[in-house]
Amino acid sequence: MNVIELETSVKNDVVEETYLKPSYRVDKRQFTEKEYNKFVTLNGVRDWSTLTWKEVGKPYEVRSFSKEKKEWESEHGSSLPVHTSWEMFNRSFHEWFVKDVPAELNESRSRFLSSALKLNMKETKSALGDHLRLHLWNYVHRIQDGVWDPRGKRALFSGLDVTKPKILFLGAAEGYEAMQLAAMYPGSEIVMVDYDPFCRDTRYKDFPETYPFLGENPSTSSYKVYYKNDFPTSYVVEDIRNLSFGKEFDIVLSVGLLEHFPDEYKPEVVEWHRKFLKPNGYMILTTPRAQVKSKIYYEVMADVMNHTYRELMTIEQMGMYLYENGVDILKHGFIKVHNGIIGKAR
Repeated sequence: MNVIELETSVKNDVVEETYLKPSYRVDKRQFTEKEYNKFVTLNGVRDWSTLTWKEVGKPYEVRSFSKEKKEWESEHGSSLPVHTSWEMFNRSFHEWFVKDVPAELNESRSRFLSSALKLNMKETKSALGDHLRLHLWNYVHRIQDGVWDPRGKRALFSGLDVTKPKILFLGAAEGYEAMQLAAMYPGSEIVMVDYDPFCRDTRYKDFPETYPFLGENPSTSSYKVYYKNDFPTSYVVEDIRNLSFGKEFDIVLSVGLLEHFPDEYKPEVVEWHRKFLKPNGYMILTTPRAQVKSKIYYEVMADVMNHTYRELMTIEQMGMYLYENGVDILKHGFIKVHNGIIGKAR
């Protein structure tokens, strides 16, 4: 195990620790009060009915696109099809999750220095760009753990009145958030849905079986560590619009889905969550935050991230889309890089 940093303590019979693996951070800690106040902001809007679009403004649309998308459109003389854009994105993004980041940083540094010494300006510029993107990914995903953010996600997902819930994850990718929910609410059954088979066959399959999810021990009411194989999971490869499920889920979840649809399609996206919920079930949605750091990230990482339409939202903007489309917002807030909303159908 490549351990670069290790912090440990013991709480409720679970070792609280954090350390760095080559591709990601392991973090089984709870927030301290200071960290919670720094990284978690909840329930800032008292009355959603009083907000207006004039007051909150519209989301920030990311307009820098990947080279892969632009080359495809130049070659074919048409817009990149949505399904193809997601296939490109899933493969591109997954490549970064499985990188041995320290090793690749060393390699990219050597490549940069070698090309600079040879006065090869084109190669030097390319190597510098690769090195900067690796540094940014290392900081965001490994150092800050901003993509998975287990402590922040637990703060957002806490407090649900469910017992052994059935969870539907729309646009599931590798399935991280559904597994975190299942650890928090033991006995969960997970159904993941994505219309790109790569997500089931590679992204989910390659998710590390040793990654620990901190959750609840129902026999002791203390903490317990769970792993991927502890969660009963089925993975359906299908377009969300073609799903045949009824209103049978206690939780319908999506992560980074709403912001990929222009306004005219957002009511349909909200309806995808509502239509599969049991009476009194919960819908949970997250989106990337509209903040300066995020805007810089999506500019620098455009080749990795931006294959399709994308917005960055404030929590107020996100909440307006849900509230105006029949969702009563029970809990809302933002963590390091994500907004999160828990609601019920009105």
